[in-house]
Amino acid sequence: MPSITLKIDVDTYRGTREGVPNLVRLLQKHQANASFLFSLGPDHTGWALRRAFRPGFFKKVSRTSVVEHYGLKTLMYGVLLPAPDIGLECASEMRAVRDAGFECGIHTWDHVLWQDNVRTADAAWTQRQMQRSFERFKAIFGQQPQTHGAAGWQMNPHAFAQLDACGIAYSSDARAMLNPSGALIDPDVGPYRLRISDKTLTCIQMPTTLPTLDEMLGRTINGEVITLSNIAGTLLKLTQAPRDHVYTLHAELEGQKLAPIFEQLLLGWQAQGYDCISMAQLHQKIKNTALPTHTLAWAELPGRSGQLIVSGV
Repeated sequence: MPSITLKIDVDTYRGTREGVPNLVRLLQKHQANASFLFSLGPDHTGWALRRAFRPGFFKKVSRTSVVEHYGLKTLMYGVLLPAPDIGLECASEMRAVRDAGFECGIHTWDHVLWQDNVRTADAAWTQRQMQRSFERFKAIFGQQPQTHGAAGWQMNPHAFAQLDACGIAYSSDARAMLNPSGALIDPDVGPYRLRISDKTLTCIQMPTTLPTLDEMLGRTINGEVITLSNIAGTLLKLTQAPRDHVYTLHAELEGQKLAPIFEQLLLGWQAQGYDCISMAQLHQKIKNTALPTHTLAWAELPGRSGQLIVSGV
C-alpha cells in the first residue's frame, strides 16, 4: 500500500492552541496518522513583515490571505504585542497530542528568527537555537525528540550536523523539486542521506514531495485558477499514480479555515488506496533500505518566494 506521510508544521501560538486540537480530531475521525512538529519558543510572527522587501512576497500574501488565516493579533506578535512563549503557554496542548497517540517532534525554537537567519548563521548561533528547542522539548515531553522539520525548509551545514549530534534519526528539512503544475520533476525522488563536506550524515532526510496549499491557492495551474472549490481535486490529481509521498500541512491553515479542504484530501487519498502515516512509520519502512546520497542544494519552488533546501543532486 502506498503511503502519504503527513507532516504538520506548527508555526504559531494560535496554531498550537486552535489548529492543533482541530487536526487531532480530524485525523482521529478518519483513522489517519501524522507527525506534529512544534515551534517551542516565542511567537515573533510580526517580524515576518520584514520580508516585504523580498521578491514575490506581496504576490504570495495577496494570494493566500495571510491576515485571514493567521489573524491580525498573530501578525502583531513581536511588533505591537509581546511575543507569547508557545512552549511555556501551550505545553498541555502539546502533551495532549502525544497522549492522543501522535508523534511529536521539533519544528524550531523561534520560527521567524530561524527562517530569516539560519542560512548564513555561524555554528554558535545555530547550535544555541537548536539547543533551546531540544531542551524545551525534553522539558515538555520528558524525553528526547526523534524527529525534526526545519522552519521554512531553511537549514545550514551546522544545523544538519547538529541533528546527527543530537541523535535525530529522521528529519524532513527539504523539498523535492516540482514543476509549475506541482508534479515531481524527478518521479523517483524520495528519502535520502545528506552528504556535507565529504561526510555522509546518519539522519535520514524525508523531503516533502507535494506542493502545500498556500503554494497553490490563487495561482493558475494548467489553465485553471486554483480556488477553495478546486484545490483538493487539483492536489489529488498529483497523487493518482501510486507512490509514497510526504505532504506538509500547517496547523494555521489545514487546522483552521482550510480544515474542510484537508478532510477532502484525507477522503481522497484513502479512496486512492493510500495509508496516511507518521514520519516514524515511514522511518520504519525505509530505515534498513539502501538510500541514495545527495549534496546540499537550494532552489526556488513554484508559488513560494525565496530559495529552500531541496532534495539535492
